[in-house]
Amino acid sequence: MASVSPAAAVSGPHHGRFLLPSSPRRLPRPRPRPRLRLAACHADTLLSSSSPEARAPPTPAMGSSAESATDCFVDWLRKRGLPPGKVAIRERPVPCLLEGKDRPLRYVAAAGDLQAGDVAFEVPMSLVVTLERVLGDESVAELLTNNKLSELACLALYLMYEKKQGKDSFWYPYIKELDRHRGRGQLAVESPLLWSESEMGYLNGSPLKDEVVARDEAIRREYNELDTVWFMAGSLFQQYPFDIPTEAFPFEIFKQAFVAVQSCVVHLQKVSLARRFALVPLGPPLLTYKSNCKAMLTADGDSVRLVVDRPYTAGEPIIVWCGPQTNSRLVLNYGFVDEDNPFDRIAIEASLNTEDPQYQEKRMVAQRNGKLAIQNFNVYVGKEKEAVAEMLPYLRLGYISDPDEMQSTLSSEGDTCPVSPCTERAVLDQLVGYLESRLAGYPTTLGQDEAMLVDGSLEPKKEVATRLVRLEKKMLHACLQAVNEFINDLPDHTTAHTMKTVNMSNIIVLPDGSYHEDCQNLVNAQRSMLYMMATDMLIATLEGILKSNCSSVTRLSAGCGCVVVSCNAHKCASM
Repeated sequence: MASVSPAAAVSGPHHGRFLLPSSPRRLPRPRPRPRLRLAACHADTLLSSSSPEARAPPTPAMGSSAESATDCFVDWLRKRGLPPGKVAIRERPVPCLLEGKDRPLRYVAAAGDLQAGDVAFEVPMSLVVTLERVLGDESVAELLTNNKLSELACLALYLMYEKKQGKDSFWYPYIKELDRHRGRGQLAVESPLLWSESEMGYLNGSPLKDEVVARDEAIRREYNELDTVWFMAGSLFQQYPFDIPTEAFPFEIFKQAFVAVQSCVVHLQKVSLARRFALVPLGPPLLTYKSNCKAMLTADGDSVRLVVDRPYTAGEPIIVWCGPQTNSRLVLNYGFVDEDNPFDRIAIEASLNTEDPQYQEKRMVAQRNGKLAIQNFNVYVGKEKEAVAEMLPYLRLGYISDPDEMQSTLSSEGDTCPVSPCTERAVLDQLVGYLESRLAGYPTTLGQDEAMLVDGSLEPKKEVATRLVRLEKKMLHACLQAVNEFINDLPDHTTAHTMKTVNMSNIIVLPDGSYHEDCQNLVNAQRSMLYMMATDMLIATLEGILKSNCSSVTRLSAGCGCVVVSCNAHKCASM
């Protein structure tokens, strides 16, 4: 996600915040934001026991290994009470750079034709890993998850201990299956949490790079609390009395286990806290995630079942909903991008300028209108123009000094500024500068990304990263287009920066430079009101010159990036 910052500032988490200008100062130019920176097996193992093929002996594993990992996993499920289902475990070859080997990914597919509403499979709760099973006492589970450790950390610790037992572990076949996937998603890519430093360069310019750093730090904090779990959870203490976690497992091993659990954990609804997060055999990573699917794994009494939401033909991968997650979160958690994700978004963060003399006043006005001093705006894919329109009232606050105007500006609806076209132009120009600066933070352009994807020669991690940043850039470009459309809707010749006589006979706008000469021109100008781009020195000089010529001259207000000075006299020689 991202953020905005100069007058009310605009930015992304990895970018500088979009800071609103301090009234009556003129909007600063946008600054560049810093960049944050096993054994092979046969391809078709049926789980359904209703056909002769399902009851036939398994096909021998390919290669030198005498044991098929798939057969081991499926046999374990059957022997432990898996009911007959309507799915099969199949394989597809994927490129893998590990040791130069091509290790296929397994996935759950329809064993035959399915109709919407069919139960694809049902897994007994005795084969599901939950905190209730791990820690034994649900009250302990609640205590742990409400303290310093997440459910994922507890599950990862449990599986690490079980893995140390090897084939003596009840979960050995399931752990081998998880090991084989190594947290890889359906595009054969693991979470960026396990990428090398050079591979992280694929994400330059993306807010995800900062999210990876933050998640890594959070995992390390949880690692440092593992011994607390070991001492508090009696079931773990009794089962592994001499294996203090941080002594038994180095951080990198724990992080790999955490990422593997993260990629396959299921969030069950309408269950106790101790059953909320579950590892379900036949669930992820064997299932295919999609954002526009409605099928979910659900708890039903003493089992977890999957009811499909669409028809399938034999061999089609079974699809489930991954929840309302952005593409950056899908990459972080599962290592894939969904091009048709209706929940994709970027964030723009705007903030009031704390150096603004009216900061407290503006902060209170913002709060009365449901906004914060640092405000996040979500930009959803396909709704970029609506998001820009939502931001504008807040961003206008940086250019307003009159309290009544602050309230009316922030509570206004629609695309047109109720105060002044030049205020609107200043706000929109600032937003253009922010969006262009943010796009410049990526090492490649949108066109270059699309060309690389069409070429089809990218290695898997770079392809996933390129797909992600391409979608981020498309949303930023759509925002930029929306801002330019708002600019085009302003009255002709509206400007916030250049010397221009506005279409009013009593107004003149001057630039920042050569202020002595400009001020003298003001003294000689026959105008009842003057607008000027403001700097502190220029304001003081202007007021001094005008007041030395007429005691009736008063400074009224600063708005739209300009200082308004008027004379109370009906005819003033100094004006």
